[in-house]
Parts: sequence; C-alpha cells; structure tokens
Amino acid sequence: MEVTCLLLLALMPLHCRGQGVYAPAQAQIVHAGQACVVKEDNISERVYTIREGDTLMLQCLVTGHPRPQVRWTKTAGSASDKFQETSVFNETLRIERIARTQGGRYYCKAENGVGVPAIKSIRVDVQYLDEPVLTVHQTVSDVRGNFYQEKTVFLRCTVNSNPPARFIWKRGSDTLSHSQDNGVDIYEPLYTQGETKVLKLKNLRPQDYASYTCQVSVRNVCGIPDKAITFRLTNTTAPPALKLSVNETLVVNPGENVTVQCLLTGGDPLPQLQWSHGPGPLPLGALAQSGTLSIPSVQARDSGYYNCTATNNVGNPAKKTVNLLVRSMKNATFQITPDVIKESENIQLGQDLKLSCHVDAVPQEKVTYQWFKNGKPARMSKRLLVTRNDPELPAVTSSLELIDLHFSDYGTYLCVASFPGAPVPDLSVEVNISSETVPPTISVPKGRAVVTVREGSPAELQCEVRGKPRPPVLWSRVDKEAAMLPSGLPLEETPDGKLRLEHVSRDMSGTYRCQTARYNGFNVRPREAQVQLNVQFPPEVEPSSQDVRQALGRPVLLRCSLLRGSPQRIASAVWRFKGQLLPPPPAVPVAAEAPDHSELRLDAVTRDSSGSYECSISNDVGSATCLFQVSAKAYSPEFYFDTPNPTRSHKLSKNYSYVLQWTQREPDAVDPLLNYRLSVRQLNQHSAMVKAIPVRRVEKGQLLEYVLTDLRVPHSYEVRLTPYTTFGAGDMASRIIHYTEPINSPNLSDNTCHFEDEKICGYTQDLTDNFDWTRQNALTQNPKRSPNTGPPTDISGTPEGYYMFIETSRPRELGDRARLVSPLYNASAKFYCVSFFYHMYGKHIGSLNLLVRSRNKGALDTHAWSLSGNKGNVWQQAHVPINPSGPFQIIFEGVRGSGYLGDIAIDDVTLKKGECPRKQMDPNKVVVMPGSGAPRQPHPQLWGPMAIFLLALQR
Repeated sequence: MEVTCLLLLALMPLHCRGQGVYAPAQAQIVHAGQACVVKEDNISERVYTIREGDTLMLQCLVTGHPRPQVRWTKTAGSASDKFQETSVFNETLRIERIARTQGGRYYCKAENGVGVPAIKSIRVDVQYLDEPVLTVHQTVSDVRGNFYQEKTVFLRCTVNSNPPARFIWKRGSDTLSHSQDNGVDIYEPLYTQGETKVLKLKNLRPQDYASYTCQVSVRNVCGIPDKAITFRLTNTTAPPALKLSVNETLVVNPGENVTVQCLLTGGDPLPQLQWSHGPGPLPLGALAQSGTLSIPSVQARDSGYYNCTATNNVGNPAKKTVNLLVRSMKNATFQITPDVIKESENIQLGQDLKLSCHVDAVPQEKVTYQWFKNGKPARMSKRLLVTRNDPELPAVTSSLELIDLHFSDYGTYLCVASFPGAPVPDLSVEVNISSETVPPTISVPKGRAVVTVREGSPAELQCEVRGKPRPPVLWSRVDKEAAMLPSGLPLEETPDGKLRLEHVSRDMSGTYRCQTARYNGFNVRPREAQVQLNVQFPPEVEPSSQDVRQALGRPVLLRCSLLRGSPQRIASAVWRFKGQLLPPPPAVPVAAEAPDHSELRLDAVTRDSSGSYECSISNDVGSATCLFQVSAKAYSPEFYFDTPNPTRSHKLSKNYSYVLQWTQREPDAVDPLLNYRLSVRQLNQHSAMVKAIPVRRVEKGQLLEYVLTDLRVPHSYEVRLTPYTTFGAGDMASRIIHYTEPINSPNLSDNTCHFEDEKICGYTQDLTDNFDWTRQNALTQNPKRSPNTGPPTDISGTPEGYYMFIETSRPRELGDRARLVSPLYNASAKFYCVSFFYHMYGKHIGSLNLLVRSRNKGALDTHAWSLSGNKGNVWQQAHVPINPSGPFQIIFEGVRGSGYLGDIAIDDVTLKKGECPRKQMDPNKVVVMPGSGAPRQPHPQLWGPMAIFLLALQR
C-alpha cells in the first residue's frame, strides 16, 4: 500500500515511516569539451573525436544515494590493455592540449557503497595531420640489351595522420592520375609506416622535369586544414655523397683539440649536414657548424662514435662515422693463479705459477706491458714465459708464467702498462711472491654477524680478510626478492671489507654476502661469509584515526592494534583523554601471549566523557598513536542529488525556488534528532538566512524535502544543514545550488526560460538563417556598442541578468534573419500560450516574428505573431495563442531593418498549456529603461517564505 504524507514541518513534527532511498550508483559519460563529433558505433561503443591540441573534457554524470564517488581510468586502445590510473577522482576529466598518445578508452567508475559500482566507457579518438615528408629515389636499368637505359623516378610521400589521409599529386598546378598520363603510376606500397603514396615516373621524359606537389588531406575533419610539400625535379637531381677529412678511427691524446670535417661531394638539392654522437649528446663545448665538428681539449669521456649525416630527401641519407678514441688507462689489477693442472690453491715449490696484469685502456690493443723482478727487467727463459692475450683472462692481458717454481723465483714482481710515445702516464701494479704469499680467508668479526640498527641511522657491515695479498671484498644481497644493494648496484667493492649504509630503511633488512674478489689477489674460488642486518622501526597501528559515535549513556570499547613494527611487540600502551593521562587499563594475565592490542572501555558516553582519546603504543624504538574522537553528536545529513527538476522558475519575477532533499546518515547511531538548522547564503555575500526545522523520528533512508523560495535568478547559494540532538549540534553538511534553466516539455508548472544558463533551455541556432542570436547581460555588453538601440539590462533590471538579442551592426544587411529554435515539444493539449518579453528600440528596428514549426508531416513553419518598428526603450510583454496539431517547436525570428540602430531582444519565455489571458499586456510588467523617467518595480527580497514537505513514501 502506498501512503503519501504531506506535512508542513514548520508547524508539525515529522512522524512518518517510509521506504529508504539508498540506491546503487548509475553513470553516464557526456562530453563538454571541444569535440568534433560524438557517434555511436554500436550499442556498447561510444566514440568521441577531438583534434590534437584541443581540450578534452568528459563528464561522468552520476545518480545514486549517497552521492557516488567517481574515478577515471584509461586503457591505451583496447580492453586487453592494462589500466593506467589517471589520478582523477572527480566527475569531470579535463585534459588540456590533448596529444595523440592520450587517445584510447576512458572509463568512469562510480561507487557509493550500495550495490556494485557503475562503470561506463567512451573511446577518445584524437585526430591529427602531420607535415608530409617527400623523398625521391631513382633507378637506372638496361632495356633491350645495351641500346639505351631507362631511368625511373619514385617520389614517395609519407604522412602520419588520423584518420587516414587522402593524397593528391600535382605536376605544377595540374592534378595527376593514371588515366591522364601513361608515364605516371600512383600506388600505395606494402609494409610502410604511416600513410604513404608513391608517384612513379616511368622512362623519364623531358616534360617530367618539373615541380611536384604532394597534398594530403583528412577532409577537413575537426577543422584540420590540408597540408602540402613541393619538390622540384631536375636533370641534376642526385642523392647526397660525402667524405671525411680523417680516418674512420681517430686516436688522439687527452687535451688535444679535435677537428673533423665532413665534406659534401655530391647532392642536388644541396644536402643538409648534421653531427650526432653515440651514446648521448655532443660533448659540452663541442661545436658543429657547416659540416665541421670541433672538440676543444678532448677528454677520455669524449670517446665514442661521431656520425655525420647528409640529407636532401633524394635517395638514402649519406652517413660517415668517426670512432674517436682518446688514449686513457685506468683500473690496473693483478691475479695470482696457482698450478691449474694440479688444481692447487696455494703457491708451492716445484709447481707452476702464473702472474697476470691487466688495465682498462682506450684503445685496448695499443697497450704494452713490461715485467720487472726486484727492480730489474724480467728476462725470458725456459722457466719464465711472458704471454699476451691469455684466453682464460680478459682481452689484452699480460701474463708471466713461472714453470717449476724455485726458491730463487721468490721476489717482488712489477707490471708496468704504457702507451709508447703518448703523453699518458704509465700504470703499474706490484706483486710479492714468497713463502708468506697465501690465499685469502674471510670471516665476520665476533659479535658482528647480526647488526641491529634503528631506521634512519647509519649501519656498517664488516667482514675481515686474511691472507697475503688481501683482495678487495665484494658485497651483495642474498635475498632474491631484493637483489640490488641500497646503492642500486648488484655488487659493490670495498677495499677494507666494510659496507657502509647511510639512513637505513626497513626494506634494507636481510642477509648480505661478503666474498673475496678474484683480482688483486689469488685467482681461486671466492671465499664468502654472511651478515644479517636487522632494521628496527617504530610500530604501525590501526586505526590511526576513528570517529566513534554513540548515544548518551551507552558504553564504548576502544581498541588500538599493533599492525607491524620491529621489534613486533608492545612495550607500553598509554591512554590519554584530551591530553590528560588516564589510569592504565587492566593488565593482561602473565600466562597469556604477548598482546597485540590495547583496549579502553567507557561505561557510558556523556558530555563530559566526549572528546579526543589517544592511545600511544611503543615498542622501545618509537611509538605510534591511535586517535579516537568519541561523541554523541549526530552524523552529517546526506544531500540527495537526484531530485527531478529541483529548480522551479517563476514568470512573474526573476526568482526561482529549489527543492532541497536529503537523508540522515546513521540516525540510529546516536540519540533521536530534534531539529535541523538551515543556513542559506548567496555566494559572494556575507549575510545568511538561518532557520530551525523541528522533526520527529527520522529513519535511515528516509527522504526529507525542503523548498527554498524567492532565490534570485541567476545567483547560486551555499546551503548548510546541521542536525541537532539532545547532545547538541551534529556534523554540518554543505552544498552549492545553482540556477538551471528548464529543458523539458511544457506542463502546468509553467517553467520560464530566463536565458540565465549557457544551455539557454535547449534552444538552438537555426543553421539555415543568416546570423545568430546572442546571449548577453549588462556586464558582458560591448562597451563600444551602438547607442540608442537595444536594452541596457534584462527584464529584471539587474546587471547579472541575461537576455537574447540580435546585433544588427556590420556585416549585417537589410533583410538578414536570425532564428532561435526551441526544443521539440510533444503536444498534449489543444491550446498553448507563448508568453515572452520583447525590447524593440531604435530607429532602424526591423521585425520580430514568432513562428510555429509543426513536425506532423515534415517541418512546416507558420507565422503566429509579428511586430515591426520602434516600440521605445521599454520591455513589453506579449501573449501569443497557438494550437499545434502534433509535435512542435517555436521559433523567434529577428529580421534586420534598414540600419545598425535596430537591435531586438527577448527575455522570460514561457510556454503554458491552455488559452492566453484576455489582457495582452500586464501594466505592472512594463519595465521602462533608465533615462525615461518612469518608475520601475522594486526587486523582490532575497528570502521569502519556505515550506518543508516529506516526499511520497512507500510502506
């Protein structure tokens, strides 16, 4: 059974039980930006076309209660692509200067916790047309033996575009095609990137030497203009050719000035030269000009490949490369390799021994090595061999092999690496061979196997190496999921065996491996050890903040739980109320496990016990706090945004009313509501109207309604609503209400269009007329507008009020027409009355006509009313009866008179069912403009009578 309760709440409290209005989210995507076209490919596919560089604006219109939250996501092009978060949690998605890479499918997800989320999508297609690129290729082939040669030229035109471009080839100003010239072939090659068309000139003829233009077009989609490129083909057209002034490999000393010239040896048109460096850009200070590359005071870091490229769009680009090598040496290392055949790891008399020496050099192959023993050059013998390029070692490594080691072979060996004749300092490395030369061992110092530090502090991991010589220590992570060291490297060398970490974080916890290097020591199996790093950090708790609501007199249990921490235990838990220390809660029994939470029980919520409670949990490293806000105040109201047609305009004044609806969030969580406090303030003003609204029992999901009246068109207002209980004021909710013009079929509510909204009530400009109506107010008028014509303000006399008018200044001519067409109305009555205000002031006023367009059988326009000539600087009202036979539209037609002083304006258009009033003019509604000396009506007051109604409810 359906029960309707209509109560004046200002006089009687609420007491009616109804069905809840909570509803799952619904969504719809609409565009509000610079779309070229929006089309429906099929039921599930919506395509939004936009020009690259324009502004993309998508709106996700949502319904549902409570108000749904909206999140935008995107895929690159198809549903199989991964989602990319746009971080837009708003109903409007706006992208300035959209790029082609931002095209794809956009999803709006709306959810409010009721039912399943609503997801809608639209595909954004970004349109663009790049500048075309034209390249020329030539082939020469023998025909009929060697009697003559046939020369064929291919002009290839390529462009990137969306949608695919259309190509037009021209010779001079003449368009080319297959059918007009047998020597011309136009085709699209296979396997090309981008849109490509080839113009083939077969068996080149004298007339083929001409200017050729490739014109590309996307058929003016999104207003993108055509683009073109022209190339002049002559009998000297040739691809680029070049040579270098130096060899392809150039070896220089550090500090020298390097100059390389790239010389053109052919090419028509004149090719363009460009230098590049790989990898990375040209060195700082390098100068590339007219094909000459200059690098002052070259350094080792400047080594690399330098490319000179010549292009003229004929044939393939010509390219020459110089490999610049700046002599340098670094990282001198040595290795001691015991007898490999006998798999020994120690130096033993009677066994073989190999000493190796290596440096990193540029150029590597030019390095020379020299060995010394005890300060004297080592002499080759049957037992002492010096080799180069040992296959078991890095390239260009020198090895000194001692066969059948004798006691006399003990001593100090020195390896010297050098660049003969180059001003590069030598590098050397020294190796001592004796009975004390032993392979390394590695271990962790006592008490250092486990290192415990606090987060943010420095840490030092240490491994000790024994042996002679002592090699460097290499550190790495053992944890597979964290293979990189904090430095970002998988392996880090430390000469002293200590790995120093600054500002350690909890993710650095884990096992670290230290191992001996196989260089600067014995070339044997690495020795290794492990160190455990434990990073202690303060606890993390939940809830970090919680709002606890309860009715007066009811108990409350507060719990603060330990989520994680190191150590993972509660050392202490301290409770405070409004900053004051509370007695500790009851202790946990000793036999029980260590607690992971702390609780505080309030026997009853009172005004005195309401407030902020803090629980500080510590684990000896730090502390974290749970914050509880305990009170008996009511939750905030939940405004209802799905009210159908909440704005009601009034044709007799520039006022409107607004239907405000809301529900109360969790009304049973606290004491029963007593009343609401309503505050309404016009934006940009300080004063507000405040009113108390008494209520009876309010249930969850119950829809409350309040009608705000006498709001001024077109102003917006801030509405604040605060619930009150026996505890006092609850949480306030606020929203902004805006005036919107009605866009619906006429009904008995007599909606009036004031033209205050940009949508102008669904009216549109006729595409078949000569010019358009213009929406403006006193604030947007052109200060240089023509005097002695047109209204200074709208019918209300306020500078903010809008109206529609026709501008009859140049380039308008006598008889030009502007038509404003209404939405399509379905005729549900026999008679209608069109009421509107007009302003026709100026000595050149033409005519204002009202037409009715019937949609019964095609579009048929009939004149319903017409007025011509100067009617004075006043707004006057007209009532025009019409009797459409089916669906219809009304059209306001302004006709330009003989001169520019002929501006005509209209305002406050109302379409009403039934007959028009017998009196065609309401004297009280004739508004005389300033300067006429006649009085004008006073403005209505900001705040008028209000009424509260409870919406129809179902039991």
